[in-house]
Amino acid sequence: MIKHIVFWKLAEEALGGTKLENAARIKREAEGLVGKVPCVRELEVGLDIEGSPAAWDVALYSTFDSVDALAEYQVHPAHQEVAALVKQLVIDRAVIDYEV
Repeated sequence: MIKHIVFWKLAEEALGGTKLENAARIKREAEGLVGKVPCVRELEVGLDIEGSPAAWDVALYSTFDSVDALAEYQVHPAHQEVAALVKQLVIDRAVIDYEV
């Protein structure tokens, strides 16, 4: 199994929304990929509750059966649409993919 974890720091304002509004939008859009992208085994999005300067604003946790399934997810049109939105809202990103 492959675990894919992404963290984002958001702009204070982007696309007419505040950081909190855009975090909620990312959560809604990303979680909407479940059922649209068949290779997604599980996916959840968490929003930071502490507000620490060291914290990331949004975290995405997802799992896939294989590296090939993760690659399929990356190029799926529904994922590409969400990724294009996210790129307009974030100022920094961190990611890790690992096998268990």
